[in-house]
Amino acid sequence: MTSSDLLQYCMAKAGAAQSVHSDWKATQIKVADVLFAMVKEAEGRPAVALKTTPALAELLRQQHSDVRPSRHLNKHCWSTVYLDGSLPDSQIYYLVDASYQQALTLLPEGLRQQLSS
Repeated sequence: MTSSDLLQYCMAKAGAAQSVHSDWKATQIKVADVLFAMVKEAEGRPAVALKTTPALAELLRQQHSDVRPSRHLNKHCWSTVYLDGSLPDSQIYYLVDASYQQALTLLPEGLRQQLSS
């Protein structure tokens, strides 16, 4: 998977907007100012930071060497996933969907309903 493929997938989500975090040289993807993905290069490899439950983050890190704690985000629930590694594209897309859904839960009910219609 390429960074472009991933950005395109993220931006297809309802309400998604992107911005650049210049300090981290990363593209942030948010829904209503709530971050759900950060696309960047890590150790010279294309990667994305995604939010999961702490239990899933730990499980993924144990099972896949290409999933690591995110450097600049809460390491308990944010993981950096290398796009050119062992995780199949389908699993990366699933993790993007899960991260987006977690972001939605932080939004007011009215805004969530607008985004789902």
